[in-house]
Amino acid sequence: MKELNKQTSFVIYKSISELTNEISDLMQHAKKAISRAYAPYSGFQVGAAILLANGKIVTGNNQENAAYPSGMCAERVAIWSASSRYPNIVIKKIAITVKSSTKQVDQPVAPCGACRQTLLEYEINQKEPIEVFFMGEIGKVIKANSLQDLLPFSFDQSFL
Repeated sequence: MKELNKQTSFVIYKSISELTNEISDLMQHAKKAISRAYAPYSGFQVGAAILLANGKIVTGNNQENAAYPSGMCAERVAIWSASSRYPNIVIKKIAITVKSSTKQVDQPVAPCGACRQTLLEYEINQKEPIEVFFMGEIGKVIKANSLQDLLPFSFDQSFL
C-alpha cells in the first residue's frame, strides 16, 4: 500500500469588494448574464463570464428544458461560446455566480462535475491554468488557481 497526499489551496475573499478591479468586472459580467438565464423549472439562475488572453469577455447562462438532461449549465455555454468565437485564444479566468427565486444564496456555488470536466479539458489543451472565481448571489468569493484544484483525479484523453 502507498498513501497519496494531494493538496491544494484556495483564496477566500469576504466579498466581491475585495477582488481586483479586473476580477470584480468579470464577476459583474457574470451577474449580468444571470438576467438572460432560462430557469423556469428550478428558479436557480447561473451566470458565467470568461476572460480571454485577448482581453475579450464571453458570458454564458444556464438554459433549462422541461426534459432536464437537455438543459445546459452556464459554464459550458460560456466556454463553448468562447471557443467557437475565439478559437485558440487562451482562457485566463472564469467567474461564476448564481441567483435563486426561492432564497438568497449567500454561500459560494462551485461548478458541477460535468462543467469541471469540460473546463478542465480546455485547461489541459491550452497547457495553462484557468483561474476559477465563484460565489453565491452575495457574500464570499472563492478562487481556485486551476481546474486541477477542483478536479484532482480527472479523466482526459490520455486514458483513451
